[in-house]
Amino acid sequence: MGELELVVAARGGKSVAAHQYHRGALRILRPHYLDDSGQVCYVMVNPGGAYLGADLYVIDVEVADGARLLLTTQSATKIYRTPGSFAEQRMTLRLGEGAQLELAPDQLIAYREASYRQDTRITVRPSSSLVMAEVVTPGWSPDRASFRYEELRLRNEIRVETPEGAGLLALDNLLIRPPLNDVTGMGFMEGYSHLGSLVVVDARVDQALADEFHALTAGHDACTGVSLTASVGGTTGLVLRSLSNSTEELNRLLGACTALLRDRWHGQAPLNLRKY
Repeated sequence: MGELELVVAARGGKSVAAHQYHRGALRILRPHYLDDSGQVCYVMVNPGGAYLGADLYVIDVEVADGARLLLTTQSATKIYRTPGSFAEQRMTLRLGEGAQLELAPDQLIAYREASYRQDTRITVRPSSSLVMAEVVTPGWSPDRASFRYEELRLRNEIRVETPEGAGLLALDNLLIRPPLNDVTGMGFMEGYSHLGSLVVVDARVDQALADEFHALTAGHDACTGVSLTASVGGTTGLVLRSLSNSTEELNRLLGACTALLRDRWHGQAPLNLRKY
């Protein structure tokens, strides 16, 4: 069991923690700044090293008006065997007016006989900027087969809060159950083993950006598609999904896309977290 709460606010040209709380098997490391933009970087840590059966992790993050946060993890999220149950993470993200959030965790690795459910609920304002990347990889198994885990459920719900209320922008529900279906073939993993996702929500998202991402990802050893959501409150979402056989290749692909956004929208250099 682990709980983590973090509120980031803008003060004196920098973003700082206005509130933080943790209990159980979740921590955050001390804040640091990768450049002079004022964006604060926090690293989430699970001292237990992995998620096990019946584990529940609850994360609540708020980025207040005008604040800028980069949130990452210390290492890969590993899901080990979960006999008779499942591991679960529930994350709530709230972005204020003019707030910027980059969510850049290390890869999620599901090992043999693992079941994992991840529910992420996000509320943004029309002037918020959200970039959320994720890579899912199969863990090692004795027979070296890729899909020996039981189940992965990854659900993202994004709403835009306006004076008229909160409208649904996107509902992304990914369910992989290797024991029940052949997930390796056509219409699913298409012969690949690794899955990468990038979600961008910003008023500057448009078809031209989607086309640019298409061109940018063409040079990578991956099968990639990009789609746009409808607009809600003047903001639009972009979802990129990519299949590959390499974590490193997906990280390079997603890194190229986020580097474009960091430079164009915020005047920042490509992300280099240097964790090892």
